[in-house]
Amino acid sequence: MKFGPRASCASLLAVAFGLLPAPTVRAAEPPREGEMAGYLLVPHEKVPEKFNAGYSMYVAAWPLVKEYPGDRFQTGLFGTWMFAQYPGPKPANHYSDVEGGLGWWRDTRFATETPKFIMGGVRKDFDQWANGPGAGKGRDWDKPQGKYGIAQLSPWVLWPADGLNLKQGTCGQLVGYGYLPLPLTDPKPTTAGKAVPTGDQSWTLFLNAGNFKGPVAFFTPYFWSSACVEHPEMAGLMLDTRPSDPNKALQMETQHVPSVQAVDAKGDTYARVAPTSFPRNAKDDSALVHRLTAYDRVALWDSVKAWFAGGPAASGAIDAKGAALHTFKSEGGSTWRLYPNGAAKADKVSLAWKSFATPAALDAHTYGYKWNYDAVTKTDTKDGTLATLPEYYKLGKAKNGGPQWVVVPPKDVPAETGLAAHQFQRPRGKPSEAYVTPDAATSSWKKPGPVAGPFEARPGDGSVVTYSWYRFADQPALLNADLTDAEREVLQKRVEKLHRSWTRDREYLAAPTIGSLADIDPALIVTPPPGFETGYVPIATRQAAKK
Repeated sequence: MKFGPRASCASLLAVAFGLLPAPTVRAAEPPREGEMAGYLLVPHEKVPEKFNAGYSMYVAAWPLVKEYPGDRFQTGLFGTWMFAQYPGPKPANHYSDVEGGLGWWRDTRFATETPKFIMGGVRKDFDQWANGPGAGKGRDWDKPQGKYGIAQLSPWVLWPADGLNLKQGTCGQLVGYGYLPLPLTDPKPTTAGKAVPTGDQSWTLFLNAGNFKGPVAFFTPYFWSSACVEHPEMAGLMLDTRPSDPNKALQMETQHVPSVQAVDAKGDTYARVAPTSFPRNAKDDSALVHRLTAYDRVALWDSVKAWFAGGPAASGAIDAKGAALHTFKSEGGSTWRLYPNGAAKADKVSLAWKSFATPAALDAHTYGYKWNYDAVTKTDTKDGTLATLPEYYKLGKAKNGGPQWVVVPPKDVPAETGLAAHQFQRPRGKPSEAYVTPDAATSSWKKPGPVAGPFEARPGDGSVVTYSWYRFADQPALLNADLTDAEREVLQKRVEKLHRSWTRDREYLAAPTIGSLADIDPALIVTPPPGFETGYVPIATRQAAKK
């Protein structure tokens, strides 16, 4: 027999006189740490398959959690996965794409509540990945594993190894980004001396931010084709050659938001999640994804190809005639689940997400959520307005009879669980390890080496980024891109054209029709030294904590 906290006096007297057996008293246990993880799904209409030359979109950037909880925290904000397009079935045993986007990762070393941006190219089954110029899988430069996979293109944006910072305090503003191929190099019949081809597609990141617009960096074709040197059967199947699949999944992938759970004296299980928020607009909705667009070669490739062949200069503006906008549906769902660390699959229980969040097409080209403010809290901060999700849940039952976490008010959570007293705090530890590039005199970082620097930038994440200016074709990524000296010189001349014509204040991606644009951290907007305005780029060589 089990008595709850409101056991009657008669019952207690009966126990005292031996008329009833003594109840089993559940000993209080400390809360078990765990996590919330899963996907938020964004359905959208497909576009014709011919729009296979890249994509762009606007996504909201905001502080998902109130306080950065440490390096177990890993979550992206809304983003997508750009895979190659094939005429038939996809090749077996072959995972390769461009993912990345805004978020926080377990290997983020200088994290704050403000998200960063990484490019996230995956070569083959994650054997290599490239996150930005000088950034990829691992930190062992004897095994680069993608750290030479991305070349810097812009002379105005400095890309730290830890990811591209947004301005601290960004709260609901939009970041416009996308990838379009540019014909910066010519196709090659051989790769690294092997009889496998390398294509001519340099998938280039375009950004539209409040203080910068235009192309920033690109995946070298060799990053993709190098996999074919080891796997000749994959020749012609990678993104250096293949077009992009225009109809991509659009989701928010969350791998770890801290939580705790505990059992009360009755045996009921409760959970608490670290305060988690979404941006809130003037209508108290959350506009999260805007203008998801796919492109064909008319959008940019054709005009740039003609320009490099001696034709008129391409403006760089994406031609709307080559664009197809996806439309959103007021549908979607959540696979977010709560569970303790080390839980078996069966113990990973879903949240009653739709009890407080309603998926909504806020207009034909904007997706987000409407909130049930009986459960969700309106939170105003110095940086912006937020909708903060319920923190407390009780393990109950879904309509189908299965287990489900249901929202409960904080006052209904028994004190003995200890959940209210738990603090989700940023753990204290040693300063993050520095990112350091090769220093040997014979390395591609030193030979031929930079033309100016070193200089320092101090973004808002508490780090110091040391960087130097390199002639574009002599940056380390291009010295490791299987290009001859003559091929790099052709590339140098093409990029000098871009630097002269495609300035950072022109329009490239179509502007958003809602909201405002987020800024890149102002410390990472740089100006070339006198005499190096055209054909030179900033390359980060070290990133370390401020002393």
